[in-house]
Amino acid sequence: MKKIIFKNFLYETTIFFLLSCSSVALIVWVIQAVNYLGFVTEDGHGFKIYFLYTLLSLPKIINEILPFMFFFAVFFTLVKYEDQNQTLIFWSNGIKKNEFLNVIIKYSLIFLILQLIMNVFLVPFTQDKARSFIRQSNVDFFPSLVKPKKFMDTVKKLTIYVDKKNDLDQFENIVIKDTYNSNDSRIIYAKTGFFSQINEQNFLILNQGKILNINKGKTTVINFNRTQLNLSEYDSKTTKYPKLQEVNAVILMKCLFQKEDQRSLIMLGDNNEFRFQCSREQKILDNVSQEFFSRIFKPLYIPLLAIISALLLIKSKNSTGYSKYKIIIFLTGVILISFSEILTKFFSYDFNKSFLLMIMPILFSIIFYFLFYKQSYTSK
Repeated sequence: MKKIIFKNFLYETTIFFLLSCSSVALIVWVIQAVNYLGFVTEDGHGFKIYFLYTLLSLPKIINEILPFMFFFAVFFTLVKYEDQNQTLIFWSNGIKKNEFLNVIIKYSLIFLILQLIMNVFLVPFTQDKARSFIRQSNVDFFPSLVKPKKFMDTVKKLTIYVDKKNDLDQFENIVIKDTYNSNDSRIIYAKTGFFSQINEQNFLILNQGKILNINKGKTTVINFNRTQLNLSEYDSKTTKYPKLQEVNAVILMKCLFQKEDQRSLIMLGDNNEFRFQCSREQKILDNVSQEFFSRIFKPLYIPLLAIISALLLIKSKNSTGYSKYKIIIFLTGVILISFSEILTKFFSYDFNKSFLLMIMPILFSIIFYFLFYKQSYTSK
C-alpha cells in the first residue's frame, strides 16, 4: 500500500512538473526569441542563425527555472492532497510523516543530479554551440539594413550612409567610411550603387566615385567608374568570443586548480582563434571561481526546497492559520531560491569563503529536517 501511495504521489508530481516547466519555459523562450530578433534586424545575421541560436537557448531557460518549478510542483501536489483529504488517508494507513519526507528528499536528488548535469555539461555546451553559429555567420541580411538618410554601422569598422533610393532600386550619393585600424582608413564616395550577390556572397557595387585612402595622416585620391566592396570580409558587432558561462567546466577547473606556473591560455571554440585566458590576475580567478562553484552550488538547494515544501505535511487544513501557513511556506521557498542566486555573486578564489557558501544549503537542510522531525511529533 505504501509503495502504491508513494508511486502515485511521485507520478502526479512529475507530470505536473513537466507540464508547468514546459509551459513556463515556452513562454520565456518566446519572449527571449523576440528579443533575439535583433540578430536579424540590427546585426544582419540570417534567419537560420537566429533560429539555431534561439533554439539552443532553451536548455539554459529550463535550467534556470528548474529549482522553482520543482518546488512549485511538490508544493502544489501536497496542497492538493491536503485539500482532498488524501494525506489523512495516508496517516490512517500507517504512513509516517518522516517516511513521506524521506521519499520527497530521495525524489529531489533526481532533480539535483539533473540540474548538476545541465549546469556542468549541457548548458555550457549548448551556449558555446550557439555562439559558434554567430562566429561562422556572415552578415546575410546586410542589404536590408541600409536605409536612406540613416547611418548604418552594424558591422565593425564600416559605416555606410546613403542619401536616397531611386526608381531603379539603386542608392544615390553613397558615403562609406572603412576603418582598417587606428592609423589607416578610407572614405568612399559614389554617385550610385546597389547590392549584388556573387557566389553566395554579398557585394556592394559602386559607380562613379572617389576613394580617399588615409595612411598615417597621408591622403591619396583614386577615381573610379565602377568598383565593388565585398561585404563578407566584414564582421558583425555581435559578441563572438565565448563568455565565461559558455566555458566547459573542465577548463574552469583546470584554471582554478592547476599550478600557477602552468596557467596559460586555454583553447576554446571551434578553432584556435578563440581563447579563454586563465591568468594569475585575482579578478579573473574570482570570476572563474564564481562561475565554477555556482554551477555546483545551485543544485544543492533542491533538497532544501523539498524539505521546505514537505513542511506542509505538519499541519492539516483544519488547523488554525493553515492558509497563512501555506503562504509562509511558499514565500520561504521563493526567498531561498532568490537567496541562492544572490549568494553565487559572493564566490571567489578564497576557497575558505567559497567552502562556507557551499555548505550553507547542506546546513539549512539539516536544520529544517530536524525541525520537521520535531514538529511532526508535536503537531496534532
